Amino acid sequence: MPGHSHSHFAESFEMYLKAIYRLEREGPGVTTSALATELGVAPASVSGMLKKLVGEGFVEHEVRGDIKLTRKGLEVAVGVVRRNRLAERLLTDILDMPWDEVYAEACILEHAISERVEERLIATLGNPTTCPHGHPIPPKDLTEPVMTGIPLAQVEPGTRVTVSGVTEQMPEILRYLGGVGVRPGARLNVLEKAPLGGPLTIEVDGERHAISLELARTVMIS
Repeated sequence: MPGHSHSHFAESFEMYLKAIYRLEREGPGVTTSALATELGVAPASVSGMLKKLVGEGFVEHEVRGDIKLTRKGLEVAVGVVRRNRLAERLLTDILDMPWDEVYAEACILEHAISERVEERLIATLGNPTTCPHGHPIPPKDLTEPVMTGIPLAQVEPGTRVTVSGVTEQMPEILRYLGGVGVRPGARLNVLEKAPLGGPLTIEVDGERHAISLELARTVMIS
């Protein structure tokens, strides 16, 4: 890690590794443009940072253009993702913050949580295995967390399912889903599926809601 103090460079370096980790497992794959979108920066900035990360042995650029974390990069990324998702749990479970606000706040906290504080968080929160949105908190030993479930968009009408997670982080989408009761642990009935990529009609807590196919792709169910 560059320098001893937690500099701005160290923070952006951690954010890049976390973004690569998330895109590898939960997104469309890691490309320069996907990273630029995920981080809200220009593709030229991404290229510059990737050169540094490759140079320092945290990332490798494959022949096909794929960007992958090395073991050294994975160690840092897992640490950041763990702290981020534990911070989200702290904010929702203990501080009672809405689930659409916690990701942005956790992105600030993740850089300030020491190993000692992380241990206390795990003990206080009862060793949670997922964040409030249903994403796994990756194990410290770098083993891959098991992702279960399929997108709600693939479910046929007449099925009763349980929501396991939501892949979207946008606050307005989380606010909407939370408002209609679609969150991890919720039971819902898939009633109708409009043809030609039309909306899905679902029933949650006795109420019907039509949600777009695009949105239904972001809801994971088991």
